[in-house]
Amino acid sequence: MGQRIKRVNELVKREISNIIHTHLRDEAVNITITDVDVAPDLRNARVYFSVLGDTLKLRQAINLLSKNKKEIKRLLGKVVTLKYLPHLEFIIDPSIKKGIELIDYMDEIDLEEH
Repeated sequence: MGQRIKRVNELVKREISNIIHTHLRDEAVNITITDVDVAPDLRNARVYFSVLGDTLKLRQAINLLSKNKKEIKRLLGKVVTLKYLPHLEFIIDPSIKKGIELIDYMDEIDLEEH
């Protein structure tokens, strides 16, 4: 992956996170944008997100992001200048939840040993 795409990924990640937490602040408290993968042709972008909370919070986040996808893209176009504004695809990133579960499991083992 070239340096240009890495910079674009980071820029888009930062701006989408900013848009979500400023324009959708009440509903998006539990949403974290973990990564963005913009295609080399700049036509598509996979936006990975994580949600702290139970499955209800996850469903609410999915509904919020899918309902506001066009608005997020429109606002992104106002702050990011690219040849093409990528189509956004929001994908659940379970890595944070898995990490928390792993730490909890390790804590349980540590307590059992003592």
